[in-house]
Amino acid sequence: MNLKEKFTELLTNIGFSANKIEQHWLDLEMAYSNKSRHYHNLTHLKDMVECFELYFDNLQFPNEVLFSIFYHDYVYKSSKKDNELKSAEYAVKILPKETTLNSKLVFDMICATQLHQHNEIEDINWLIDFDLKILARDWQEYQIYFEQIRKEYRIYPDFLYKPGRAKALKHFLENEFIFQTKTFRDLFEEKARANIEKEILLLA
Repeated sequence: MNLKEKFTELLTNIGFSANKIEQHWLDLEMAYSNKSRHYHNLTHLKDMVECFELYFDNLQFPNEVLFSIFYHDYVYKSSKKDNELKSAEYAVKILPKETTLNSKLVFDMICATQLHQHNEIEDINWLIDFDLKILARDWQEYQIYFEQIRKEYRIYPDFLYKPGRAKALKHFLENEFIFQTKTFRDLFEEKARANIEKEILLLA
């Protein structure tokens, strides 16, 4: 799957001009290829787009979901708490005046990837699950993932990082469920919980 082709096709369909699309792609590629990004990069986008394609038939607003995937981590600084909000603001700002996209929905979708809470709009739940599917990978892959996250937070020493990370992970376990759609809960909930519990033990 070619990420650029998917991006170009989407932006063409929602009203962007060809030269704008090229510029936005270069900007996107640069943002997600920043050397500080070890996990929140183009590979993460690719994984989410693959999920999107796999579960496409379940979506009511596929264009909004796909646009949100591309821009949900556009702004990403590990020292900041408002990355999702800034990403959402940016995504909505670049939309053409004549667009078929529901900009409010895009804004809400991207913001929802911060807290990963259940939403009454089912497409938002799908987006959240695509974002969190990494939690249910095989242990070896999950280990690579949390090592990449650690690198993104390397400005913090272990005595700050470890309790912070453990707290965030425990928050997932305290929720009734990690995944927001029944499909993902049935397939991945058990595996994700086991991985998280194992990581928490390593952090202790």
